[in-house]
Amino acid sequence: MGLEAAFTDEPAFVPYLAAGDPNYEDSLAYVEALAEGGADAIELGLPFSEPIAEGTTIQNAIVRALESGMTVERYFDFVSELDVNVPLVCMTYYNLIYQYGSSEGPRDFVARSAEVGIDGFVVPDLPAEEAGPLREACDEFGLDLVFIVAPTTTPERLERMREHVSGYVYVQARLGVTGARDDVDDATEESLTRIADWDVPKAVGFGIKTGEHAERIVSAGADGVIVGSALVDIVAEGYEDGDPTDEIAARLEALARELKQGALRGAQERPQPERT
Repeated sequence: MGLEAAFTDEPAFVPYLAAGDPNYEDSLAYVEALAEGGADAIELGLPFSEPIAEGTTIQNAIVRALESGMTVERYFDFVSELDVNVPLVCMTYYNLIYQYGSSEGPRDFVARSAEVGIDGFVVPDLPAEEAGPLREACDEFGLDLVFIVAPTTTPERLERMREHVSGYVYVQARLGVTGARDDVDDATEESLTRIADWDVPKAVGFGIKTGEHAERIVSAGADGVIVGSALVDIVAEGYEDGDPTDEIAARLEALARELKQGALRGAQERPQPERT
């Protein structure tokens, strides 16, 4: 359905979960709970053994998913089984994409992704300078390619990203790896200013865990918020405590609603253009 559609009418809430965490069936319920809670698009992590961009929370989620038997093919099965009506983004690492299928290169992976209902990709370890083949495959099958812009991304690299990006741009709100924080970095507004003239939506992630955080991010100019670790924490804590699947799903849905409502409040707080 195209990722930009998620940002058309209001600020988007884009949650992340690792597919298969802590097991296949429970994970299906958890992703569907996020959609029920108001997700406008969902980033689904395809577990990789060396997730260099992730903090401890998401690394542990990836380990749980791998130990429960998640593989590339089971991931595609997982996407096929999901009962959601929002765009889905595959977040994974380029080695899995490149090595999949009968020939090297990203085309086979992109083709299979399009077949099961994936709408785009976030590939944290793929430099924009090397993204041409994946961009070409995405164009062939009508999928989007999202890039992560960090506070330290150079102007030269920003220009290369701009050439390849579609769907939305993932704006990293702070330096470091993923993980929920108790504050929101002041660098967010500066990061948004650097790409203000890009003609794709800007979604801010890294460290957001409350509705207040989402409100502040959107009021600063973001078109949406991306939230991962705060949601993965709910899965991890419930799993460790042996809580029933439906209770964990209800907590995820509740936090999703809080984050979505925060984003909506943030949009209302933006300065309104003067009427002439």
